Amino acid sequence: MLIIMADIVILILFIHAWSCFCYTSFLFGDSLVDAGNNDYLITLSKADSPPYGIDFIPSKGQPTGRFTNGRTVSDIIVQALGSKSFPPPFLAPTTRGKAIREGVNYASGSSGILDKTGSIFVERVPLRKQINDFEQSRAKIVSMLGENGTTEFLKQVVFSITSGSNDLLNYLQPSIPFFKEDKVSPAMLQDFMVSNLTLQLKRLYEMGGQKFLVIDVGPLGCIPFVRAIKLMPAGRCSSEANELIQGYNRKLKKSIDTLNKNLGPETIFVYANSYDIVMGIIKRYRKYGFENVDKPCCGGNFPPFTCFKGGGANISSVLCEDRSKYVFWDAYHPTEAANLIIANKFLYGDESIVSPVNVHELYNYNLP
Repeated sequence: MLIIMADIVILILFIHAWSCFCYTSFLFGDSLVDAGNNDYLITLSKADSPPYGIDFIPSKGQPTGRFTNGRTVSDIIVQALGSKSFPPPFLAPTTRGKAIREGVNYASGSSGILDKTGSIFVERVPLRKQINDFEQSRAKIVSMLGENGTTEFLKQVVFSITSGSNDLLNYLQPSIPFFKEDKVSPAMLQDFMVSNLTLQLKRLYEMGGQKFLVIDVGPLGCIPFVRAIKLMPAGRCSSEANELIQGYNRKLKKSIDTLNKNLGPETIFVYANSYDIVMGIIKRYRKYGFENVDKPCCGGNFPPFTCFKGGGANISSVLCEDRSKYVFWDAYHPTEAANLIIANKFLYGDESIVSPVNVHELYNYNLP
């Protein structure tokens, strides 16, 4: 009898430890938040070689699969909230068992909301499949905590989704010979993306998610890659690209508002406006301490846009001297310096940036 009582006490303490880990994050999305999942795939979309990760302190400057020189926005957020570690990639062999309680990163570089997005890179994990992977994680949590314990645990978890950029980039770039497809209208693409993303959010909700952070698509018309393919002069962004993105973001915001109306107050969906943050940085870059807003720190701003470090200077990509002075790390992704600004505004911004509450408030939000 005493042994049985001791087992019950241990189980209660175990569940309590899980349910009180208030800053747990499950992360979904693309290369903006990928923490190394693509390292375990057969894909052309990898960040597993120097100089990627050159400023990532935990790895002592070695690449971790993050598509930037240091931390991603999600890394900075969880660290600011007091976490001592970052949610590990789902595909890493060590992401098992109790490790799940500190969160998991399911994001995959080159992936999108739509299954076919990024197919040219071979393997990647589309958003739908990422949600399937979370379903596996949930089953493992249930095996340890039971359904009731899992329900209590997931009440405190923040589900963060950063996806859509690659879907729009695929639409914007020139058709590839032999793979040419007739493009749908911009409005149809936007509607299809929003309906698919909303479907995946509802799946997470049905599996117990109650706190959601949904990040919109930034001004892709200003990234070095799009500036190059659209032949934009220095200091200019592609208005065609940015109009497409703004139309999508407006529809996404409307869908998030509808979800809050229909599923609240037991559930909260936070919309994060990365578009205006990044445009603000680009327009007032010197105010933020940047000196270059057009070119990437690593690699060229014309095809093939490669960023790598070879055995000698003659076979390495050009690398800027001061990474903190550049908005863009490579042709697609921000530097850690830019990510710090974005993350800070997500954490503490007003309703023009994050609504209905900011990210700091979201993690501490008490649902009914």
